[in-house]
Amino acid sequence: ERTTVLGYASRLSAYANRGVTGLPELHDNARVLKTKLKTLKALVQAASNVVALTGAGISVAAGIPDFRGPQGIWTLEDKAKREGDKRKKRKKNKIESVDTSIAGASFETAEPTKTHLALVALQKAGKLSFCATQNVDRLHITSGMPRDRLAILHGCVFTEQCETCDYEVVHDRDLGGVSFQSTGNLCPRCGDNMRDTVLDWNDGIQDQEWEPSVSEFKNADLALCLGTSLRITPAADLPLMSKKFVIINLQQTPLDDRAALIIRANVDDVLTTLLSDLGISMRQTTTDTSSNNTHVLATPHTSLSLSISSSQRKKDVVAAIETTTSVDTTTTKKKRRRS
Repeated sequence: ERTTVLGYASRLSAYANRGVTGLPELHDNARVLKTKLKTLKALVQAASNVVALTGAGISVAAGIPDFRGPQGIWTLEDKAKREGDKRKKRKKNKIESVDTSIAGASFETAEPTKTHLALVALQKAGKLSFCATQNVDRLHITSGMPRDRLAILHGCVFTEQCETCDYEVVHDRDLGGVSFQSTGNLCPRCGDNMRDTVLDWNDGIQDQEWEPSVSEFKNADLALCLGTSLRITPAADLPLMSKKFVIINLQQTPLDDRAALIIRANVDDVLTTLLSDLGISMRQTTTDTSSNNTHVLATPHTSLSLSISSSQRKKDVVAAIETTTSVDTTTTKKKRRRS
């Protein structure tokens, strides 16, 4: 059975404050967009260290709905609630109040978008040093982004990880877990238990994903925020650690007034233009094979091994770690929060 974003959302615990949904999408006119694209090129050229933070918006072109857009999963759910559709509410988190026909493409069959491929091209050209994603859909992996240059902040529905040695296996199917449940499999490397990697609301981002992100964003001259509402913390705190950040998103975000540049346009179009302006070609790439701490099983895109830069992982992966509401650049685990 194929899994959609609706299926993923339905397994999360109920959470009262998921943030603002349904804000209108805004589009820069052609003249304004042309000027902004020139500014973006100049910012990227001037920066010696560029990083990226990606959200659900970059996977919309792959057929995977976002959460807060006009046709987002939570936007439509909130609309159904307002219209008084009480009978179809689900006890757990009311996802069933949304018409399942809007679930979109399955995670298993979705393919990387132009934005995913553009980020890989920028990385291989030496213009992008690191990418942190809030997405659970595996598309950064299958696009060819090296695992040691990628932080998967909220986990991946296809990935299981050893609770002892951090060895990862990326499957060709959704494992169906959430909150570090045991998958029933044993680690191919050390024989210990494997667990899913998908975060629930009160789970902390794993140290091996959060620590490199903090380090890279603090050292960055420029952060590109792509297709993200910047309403999930601590992920949304990352751009604030960089010297400058650019937002490329169709909806307003809480950090708009602090951005060096805001582009209201399709993210695929913006990244494609940026590559062209920089003279960088975008080619279909394959999964990176530079290390042995992650193994990717056969998928529609790859069946190779890839790399991961992993720090010491705390043994108790199920434990919830306290967080603060202010921007905190320490490297402790933090719960996901909505603003």
